[in-house]
Amino acid sequence: MGYAVSITFTKNGESRYISHLDLLRLFGRALRRAGVPFEVSKGFSKHPMISIKRALKLGIESENEEVKFILSKEMPAEEFKQRMQEQLPEGILIKQCQTKF
Repeated sequence: MGYAVSITFTKNGESRYISHLDLLRLFGRALRRAGVPFEVSKGFSKHPMISIKRALKLGIESENEEVKFILSKEMPAEEFKQRMQEQLPEGILIKQCQTKF
């Protein structure tokens, strides 16, 4: 069992044109580039364990979107937030980060 990290983020500006599936890919790439140890799904086509609470329609801005990551190792919330924010594009801003071990 992994370690859960929940974040609240904004999706504004040009980033509002990122679709739900592309947002999942964006977070997956950000995890890899940030060097965050994450859990992968079981099965043939493995992918990072990421869950976005609600799917936003394309072109809609939001101030409070929620996403949950499953990590393979424990990591402080502030370190996770800083490392991820450096890898995310303009318009995607992490507002809050919580860890649940």
